[in-house]
Amino acid sequence: MDHSDADLASMRRRYGGPPLTEDVVAGDWFTQFEHWFADAARSPVVREPNAMLLATATPDGRPSARTVLLKGYSERGLVFFTNYGSRKGRELAANPVACCVLPWIELERQVVVDGVAERLPREESAAYFVSRPRGAQLGAWASRQSSVIPSREPLEAAVAEVRERFGDGPVPVPEHWGGFRIVPETVEFWQGRPDRLHDRLRFRRTAEGTWVVERLAP
Repeated sequence: MDHSDADLASMRRRYGGPPLTEDVVAGDWFTQFEHWFADAARSPVVREPNAMLLATATPDGRPSARTVLLKGYSERGLVFFTNYGSRKGRELAANPVACCVLPWIELERQVVVDGVAERLPREESAAYFVSRPRGAQLGAWASRQSSVIPSREPLEAAVAEVRERFGDGPVPVPEHWGGFRIVPETVEFWQGRPDRLHDRLRFRRTAEGTWVVERLAP
């Protein structure tokens, strides 16, 4: 074991969060998610409460992961937006399953959602697009997300080109850009506890469409 490995081996933090038990968890995953997201959003130590790690995979099982921003949630699922030609967009088109993690590390909590990803209706994507800053709207046109580029200069030139093309007028929604909704099949709520004996309660949708709550070993 080299010196860096020894340093990593000694890194540990004692978790001491409040218990997450079956008698205090909400009756459905959405209500529990609302409670925890509200806690994260008003916490002064959580910098981006809506940041979530999104994992996708090719049809032959090669995974990829990245951080995206949660931009909406409801009983139907969690929503994010992207370039449909990006790696995640292509993988979801070919294999529409996904897993996402909201890591509220400072609160010793995380939420893990597994489910099927479906494209949002065009009108829902457009409604969000017009709320974005103009620079982000132009960037959605200029960037061929996940493609290889020789340097930053072509990207900046593409931004200048679309800025000139649209002038001071509205920026339309690109055909290659829009939202996905992850429709949950399982939603796990993880609460850090002492001695690594964490609380893990998972809401699982049954074949009949009802939800059951299961405790997972830490």
